[in-house]
Amino acid sequence: YNIKLYCTTTLKQHQSQIFSFLDSKKIKYQAVDIAQRSEVKEEMRKKTGNPTALPPQVFNRDVYCGVSLVPDQAWVWTKIESLLRLAQRP
Repeated sequence: YNIKLYCTTTLKQHQSQIFSFLDSKKIKYQAVDIAQRSEVKEEMRKKTGNPTALPPQVFNRDVYCGVSLVPDQAWVWTKIESLLRLAQRP
């Protein structure tokens, strides 16, 4: 889940880093903009189990990866594949 409107420069950078990583690994993904409809934001929050969750939020299919992928939160790029549980993809 991401947001295109009404987001800070920092948030845009975090989202861009995530998209760039996924693109570099040729990982197919669907970016879901929560600004399009309020029910999409509520869906994201329900899936994360956090009623105040903000994007970016990453899922592997319908499995929440358990992290808000923000590089300055003890984020280790070399471990992103395990964080995203990519090894478990069918």
